[in-house]
Amino acid sequence: MANTEQAPALNIEISEEIAEGTYANLAIITHSHAEFVIDFVNVMPGTPKSRVKNRIILTPFHAKRFMKALIDNIKKFETANGTIQDLEAVEIPFNFGGPAGQA
Repeated sequence: MANTEQAPALNIEISEEIAEGTYANLAIITHSHAEFVIDFVNVMPGTPKSRVKNRIILTPFHAKRFMKALIDNIKKFETANGTIQDLEAVEIPFNFGGPAGQA
């Protein structure tokens, strides 16, 4: 006899505030034996200090699943839109074109 029961549908809601998203151009990743911590930062040109905008904490299992999902989505994006240039290949001045820092 075949199992005809289906898993219940996952119902996910998102608030308007969260749906707007938060821009980040820097991610700092740290880990312990129990978790991965990803801090998302928006570094602005000419600004001497930046703040973490979001922090996501994942178990190692979920961090690996996230990595695989991100790799899969990047491959799909590049198939549709072309290769994403690696940051190492782009020379970006450390001050992002803003005023030079002074000591």
